[in-house]
Amino acid sequence: MTDSNAARTAAVTIAGLSKRFDATVALEDVGFSVARSEVRALVGENGAGKSTFVKILSGLIKPDSGSVEIFGEKLRPGRPKFSHHLGVQTAYQELTLAPDLTVTQNMLLPYEPSIAGQVSKRQSRQRVEEILERLELGYVRPSALVSELDLPTRQKIEIAKAIGRNPQLLLLDEPTSTLSAADVDWLGRQIDKLRADGVTILFISHRLPEVRRFCDSLTVLRNGQHAGSYPIDEVSDDDVVRLIIGRSLGTIYPARSDHRQKDTPQPALEARDITAGPLLSDASLKLWPGEVLGIAGLQGMGQRELFECLFGAHKMRKGQILVAGRPVTLTAPADAVRMGMSLVPEERKTDGLFLELSGTRNASLPVIDRLSPFGWVDEANESRAVDAVFDRLGVHPRALYKPVASFSGGNQQKIAIAKWLLADSNIMLMFDPTRGVDIGTKHEIYVLIRELAEAGKSVLFYSTEVPELVNLCDRVQVIYQGRMVAELASDNITEEEIMRHALGQSPGQSAPGHAAGAPA
Repeated sequence: MTDSNAARTAAVTIAGLSKRFDATVALEDVGFSVARSEVRALVGENGAGKSTFVKILSGLIKPDSGSVEIFGEKLRPGRPKFSHHLGVQTAYQELTLAPDLTVTQNMLLPYEPSIAGQVSKRQSRQRVEEILERLELGYVRPSALVSELDLPTRQKIEIAKAIGRNPQLLLLDEPTSTLSAADVDWLGRQIDKLRADGVTILFISHRLPEVRRFCDSLTVLRNGQHAGSYPIDEVSDDDVVRLIIGRSLGTIYPARSDHRQKDTPQPALEARDITAGPLLSDASLKLWPGEVLGIAGLQGMGQRELFECLFGAHKMRKGQILVAGRPVTLTAPADAVRMGMSLVPEERKTDGLFLELSGTRNASLPVIDRLSPFGWVDEANESRAVDAVFDRLGVHPRALYKPVASFSGGNQQKIAIAKWLLADSNIMLMFDPTRGVDIGTKHEIYVLIRELAEAGKSVLFYSTEVPELVNLCDRVQVIYQGRMVAELASDNITEEEIMRHALGQSPGQSAPGHAAGAPA
């Protein structure tokens, strides 16, 4: 095919694209093309340049050099409305929805229909109702405030907002990171419809099973450079991992050995008949020193309320919490922290970090009293202590003084974990800690979890990815409709057993088929 023919059939043509942020090279001489109606995966480690690439195509930032052509027309960098004019729409992982506005307002901004200069609420509502019905989201109230919606529904509204604007080039940035298995199926149906309509899709993801399920081809970015583009059926998972991280990872999960301290008279943490929120009812568990206890369940089954109750962030209607055999009253997270407990939350940007503060200040906050012996912070001691935990987790040294907002999602998650390592918490509550991070960072978190158990710490671990529960946990308890319905150990910890109980099936039933890595 000649260059002119290739240009006519390409939806996106990138040449020599480069972008720096101070001393950080985000993109360096990147070039590749994407055919019309193709679903192309864009994969790479956190910090590899994927988000910068998406922001350039979306018109949010200007590259330092290079060119972008979309459907044969040159992109005018730094002009979002021009990107929209070319048919580019983006659904972001870090949601752009305004929590205090309605679903209707969020989906139409800044293109709300108007009459005589005034927004037409009736036309706006009708338009959004039509979009929601078309996208199988008719159960969402257009008048609902976004703050009233759970995280998976907010993610689907973010996606619906982009699809509802009839894109010709759709950028999906980690669209499944908060979605359940059923929601991922929903997204697959939307992608199939869009592909049939001739829409080109760039699908940014860390989940290889979904990349294979949805995409025709993939492009790998590593350290801001184009590491290669391949048809999806011509590259193995091992090849993809090597391209992403520049080396062979070996097995993704560390070897698991039993470090549970069975001679300990009392569990490190015990919950008795916890009842909270509209669903969680009579939930009980025992977490022993040296143990990784998994919590499995379809999203919205009460697991979030359970973790928040254990950390003093949610009020219980009934129940009791014991730490090392002693009943405790947790009126706030500060009470839990004083008792040696920590929580790595689902939403790191809103619940786990202060984005405008440096990594040092974020990491030292839980132990600031310890670092202030005479009423003011010993900054030299603070820097040494934080530097040690950052080094252990592979966080870039710039995080000591740079705002957390300037780092990739993977580094942000490491900082959210680092503060609890600095606090030397004995009980780690980890709620989906690998959400939205790349395969290399996932591996580092997996190794850390098993190291914590080996050191005698206790880890309560919830994940939306069933293989993580199977390969990391000593025991798994399954929650269904707010109740603990099963406890699995040893060889009984399998994807099939977890899914069977998570779907509320009786022992005589068999679970329907599901893809490896499907959320639980």
